[in-house]
Amino acid sequence: MARERPVPPRPDFVRRPVRGFGWLDARMLHEGWLSRLGPDATAVLTLLAIAADERGASFYGRGRMAATLGLDVGALDRALERLLALGLVAHRPWRVGHPDGVWQILPVPTSTYRQAADGPAALRDVLASLGLNPPPRT
Repeated sequence: MARERPVPPRPDFVRRPVRGFGWLDARMLHEGWLSRLGPDATAVLTLLAIAADERGASFYGRGRMAATLGLDVGALDRALERLLALGLVAHRPWRVGHPDGVWQILPVPTSTYRQAADGPAALRDVLASLGLNPPPRT
């Protein structure tokens, strides 16, 4: 026998998207992605999802993302690197060697994979091309 669904505390308030397009796949919760991401990468992914257009693209710069989330840029870069490494986002810089650009939320992979060598640039490579030390791997 199926359990009856609980009634929410405010059934008179039903949330519906008003503007923008920001969706997170429920598999993020049910397949353990949140624990793999950690708090900073989860916060960054949430920000990107809220800011994303209908193609999943966001144009926020790293400085604006860091300030919005209360992170320093180094912590933000490590979080973005984690999202890139897990294949949850893609990045296209504004121009060669520029760390900011378009960030796109990708479909949740069916299995963990790494970007192909000819895929979107990893943030550590972008930072290295600018002469900056890439964030340490965690």
